[in-house]
Amino acid sequence: MVLALSLLALTLSAAPATPPSGRALNTQGFRLYQSGRYPEALEKFQAAAQATPDYALAHYNAAATLGVLRKQGKVCEYSAHRDVILEKLTTAVRLDARRLQRAKTDRDLDGIRDTLGWQKLLGRTPQKEADVPALLRTVSWYGPGVGVYGTTRALKFQDGGRVELWKRDVDDSGTPHESRTPGTYTVRGRTVEVKLPGAAPVTGTLSEAGALTFPEPLGGFTDSPSECDA
Repeated sequence: MVLALSLLALTLSAAPATPPSGRALNTQGFRLYQSGRYPEALEKFQAAAQATPDYALAHYNAAATLGVLRKQGKVCEYSAHRDVILEKLTTAVRLDARRLQRAKTDRDLDGIRDTLGWQKLLGRTPQKEADVPALLRTVSWYGPGVGVYGTTRALKFQDGGRVELWKRDVDDSGTPHESRTPGTYTVRGRTVEVKLPGAAPVTGTLSEAGALTFPEPLGGFTDSPSECDA
């Protein structure tokens, strides 16, 4: 009998431990989040989403924590890019539509309000021509990155047909110089005409895929700034 009990104890001790559930991992992550340990919290939330892929709250909490890290300027360190945050948030909303209502007032997600992805969650899409004027005004439009300098131009469409072109030029010594040029714009369907002082009007289009394209030298714009590029 003693031998049998010993063998049973050995068998039980050798059995692999049951991995924590997605909900248990999410709870651990929330405690870390509350204590301000955001990188560790993110790790737990991501593990929770991986352990239980249909657990909407884990995906949501991962998105919110990435939003906090983004606000803290840790974009590159933790891949807190806008598209990554939106991917996780979109998954959360797909799994549980109530997550969208929470997201509307969540300060952690303020960094993605001016994206096409957020507007799509609210029901506005570039596929609908009627939504184009609102998308132009609510989305921040960035030009492509230029090496280590990142994004060097952006367009901000405003109410009343006003637009502002932001540019950053780098001189031979590597010193950046920023400028802001106000102008006007009009919209007809998908066509956008921009008028800037001292230049001929430039006509571009907002595609169904969400790319805003003008002839050079204005060029193309998307809702994603160039980040972490070498």
